[in-house]
Amino acid sequence: MEKENRINWKNRGVLILTAAFCCALWGSAFPCIKIGYRIFQIGAGDAASQLLFAGLRFFLAGVLTLVFGSLLQRRVLLPGRRAIGPVCALASTQTVGQYIFFYIGMAHAAAMRASILNGAGTFITIFFAVFLFHYEKMNARKLLGCLVGFAGVVLIETAGQTVDFGFTFTGEGFILISMVSGSMASNLIKRFSQREDPVILSGSQFMLGGAVLTVIGAAFGGRMVVPSAVSLLLLLYMAFLSAAAYTLWGILLKYNPVSTVSIFKFVTPVAGVLLSALFLGEYGQVFSLYALLALVLVCLGIIIIFAPQRDRRRMLSN
Repeated sequence: MEKENRINWKNRGVLILTAAFCCALWGSAFPCIKIGYRIFQIGAGDAASQLLFAGLRFFLAGVLTLVFGSLLQRRVLLPGRRAIGPVCALASTQTVGQYIFFYIGMAHAAAMRASILNGAGTFITIFFAVFLFHYEKMNARKLLGCLVGFAGVVLIETAGQTVDFGFTFTGEGFILISMVSGSMASNLIKRFSQREDPVILSGSQFMLGGAVLTVIGAAFGGRMVVPSAVSLLLLLYMAFLSAAAYTLWGILLKYNPVSTVSIFKFVTPVAGVLLSALFLGEYGQVFSLYALLALVLVCLGIIIIFAPQRDRRRMLSN
């Protein structure tokens, strides 16, 4: 905790850079997952192997989180008896619940609709923070910021195409359940991190959730072909991005309002499109007016959410 306390996580610059870094890492997961499926020979409809892949990734992420956290804090980080309940709650919502429904839903939903619904997770997170956990109050600026940011997500995902808003329970319905589960986890980490070390919570829940996903995937016949030792570097990077992003995100949520942190989630799909263009050669959607406008809308949504804090400080200084 000493390293954590030496950094002012409420500082606007620290918050912006850290949140943007987390979203860039999450955005890189989109091309990495596609590349991983190809390298490890996992079919698009092979949910069992996908869960096995995800489980190994998250279990390794948990190990990395606890090992590096222990090295930085110069003490062994392990969950105490009091942390068992929070760890189980986070593992069931953040890792197991979110990703089981996400992977099954993705197999039955159109990719465009799934991406837009995924962007709606920010709304759900803030809704829970306001009406369920009572961390903060809703106001017009928060709502407007979310709407503007979400418009950017819709624009980058559709690129001017007409969206067919069809709905199936095992497709779009499961994607929504996944978003609800992940949004619940974001609010729970804010509550639990007031008493427990966010690094311990993050690493432990990843290990537990990853183990559960691995067992489920293997039990239903999942398999992964490892062509070479070098291919494991991709799995290691995916574990790293989950460990780093979720741990830093948990620390930001501990010290800042949920809405102020969560609005940055709109950056993730934009980063995903840009990084997919870089690593997968999908340039058509990036070098367009739609991509530029989407980025402007996402940034504008973030600025709108930040505006009340600036105004309050100005009023206090007068």
